[in-house]
Amino acid sequence: MLGGQKSGKSGLAARRAEASGRPVVVVAPAVVRDDEFKARVARHRADRPAHWRTLETFDLAAAVADAGAGSFVLVDALDTWLAETLESAGVFVGDEVPDPALRARAEDAVVAALRAFTDAVAALDVDVLVIAGQPGLGVHAGGPGARLYVDVHGRAVQVLSAAADEALLVVGGRVVRLEADVTSEPARSAPVVDPLLREHGDTQVPPGAVDLAVNVQPGPPSWLADRLAAAVRDLAAYPEDRAARAAAAARHGRPAEECLVVDGAAEAFWLLAQVLRPRLAACVHPSFTEPEAALLAAGVPVVRVMRDAGQDWRLDPAGIPAAADLVVLGRPDNPTGVLDRGETVAALARPGRTVVVDEAFAEFLDDADGLAGRRDLPGVVAVRSLTKLWGLAGLRVGYVVGPVELISRLAAGRQPWTVNSLALTAIEALTAPVAEDERRARAGAVAELRTELVAGLRSVGGLDVWDAHANFVLVRSGRPGLRDRLLQHGLAARRADTFPGLDDRAVRVAVRDRATNERLVAALRTIEEGGSV
Repeated sequence: MLGGQKSGKSGLAARRAEASGRPVVVVAPAVVRDDEFKARVARHRADRPAHWRTLETFDLAAAVADAGAGSFVLVDALDTWLAETLESAGVFVGDEVPDPALRARAEDAVVAALRAFTDAVAALDVDVLVIAGQPGLGVHAGGPGARLYVDVHGRAVQVLSAAADEALLVVGGRVVRLEADVTSEPARSAPVVDPLLREHGDTQVPPGAVDLAVNVQPGPPSWLADRLAAAVRDLAAYPEDRAARAAAAARHGRPAEECLVVDGAAEAFWLLAQVLRPRLAACVHPSFTEPEAALLAAGVPVVRVMRDAGQDWRLDPAGIPAAADLVVLGRPDNPTGVLDRGETVAALARPGRTVVVDEAFAEFLDDADGLAGRRDLPGVVAVRSLTKLWGLAGLRVGYVVGPVELISRLAAGRQPWTVNSLALTAIEALTAPVAEDERRARAGAVAELRTELVAGLRSVGGLDVWDAHANFVLVRSGRPGLRDRLLQHGLAARRADTFPGLDDRAVRVAVRDRATNERLVAALRTIEEGGSV
């Protein structure tokens, strides 16, 4: 964060540090030699929150290690650090310029110390903000020593800027983002996103086939259809989301400020990627692939963390890289159907990391609160969908709950009126307490049919079948091409080879009515045991 004297850079830096949600450590590299500077230091210290920790040191790399992972390190400021570092190398700013050899050694020492500092930052999960003045923008330095300081300061700023995720210039309390010189960098191509990550079940049902690929229940119920029909009569007003936000938030014991309504869960994943721009995202697979597609499209590096079928697809938190500042997982997971314990997600949460829990299928749980009501977990964001259980995929109905600071950032980063009035009507109706009994009844009916389907599938030799907690089941054969073989029986299952970690031996099948489920079991028995297809 660069700026002239009294430009407002320290105040802006402090607000950024406070908004990070991380423990803040201030590195203050200064030697107090006079009363005026002593008073200046005291004012800066008094302006900081009392719970911030201060390290008075010139070893920036050691300070980062001392601050520890998960912290926000605020270096205030580069200018005093540079002056003392030059003096420790035998170069005194107020004197005549030393001989060229000493000057060269002093500059090299500055660059080496800064590179050790940036290497220390890269090795830890820390956010670091360095405050630096801009002496080169003022009047021309009046002597050789002062000119040397300005020259080395400029080189030091370039070293830090080259390693930084962003560089900001503060003028009059306003911030300007400084962009890299694109002529000095290789041409950047558009992010490449594997088309299979954008492949979904709604495109996988040929005409005439029974749809087992789309995991949406029939709907909506007649009472909701009537309410939506009434809402259609008055669409002249712009959408107003306050009532829907309040209803959805109250469902999970949250204030409205911790909720954002979205145009279906998919919009939430793209919004999170574009607004947060994490340094490293970890996507847990096999799972819904749209979050990874959104992150890659935003230019975010993504590492895949694979679930293990031998462990019934349960996530091991130890597999998440410590450097990942954003983690995405499904609960219940799609397509495996596994329901990770709340303790598993809690183990991932920490200051400075956002944990995005895709709860699109939480409506099928006995307790539909899921993790959306867990306000005690730092950085946990729950993405909810009301389309699956209530039969509203065509309306795009969803919401996000999480810390108010993060929800505010998401709201600020989107275009206005993204959720239409009918969807808002549905959210308000379906998150009201009076809808809970019907939700439980619908979820219970699905659970009963799913139990019967899993038992029937397990009676077929040669299949792997896992318990599930939603309205679908993952099935794996010992031979490839299971989806194509089911199509020969007129049954269109969801491809599984588009999910990282699975191949074409597996399919995801939706839980349908009893007759359709029995037809599926019979077809698989013929495929696996009969040998006629």
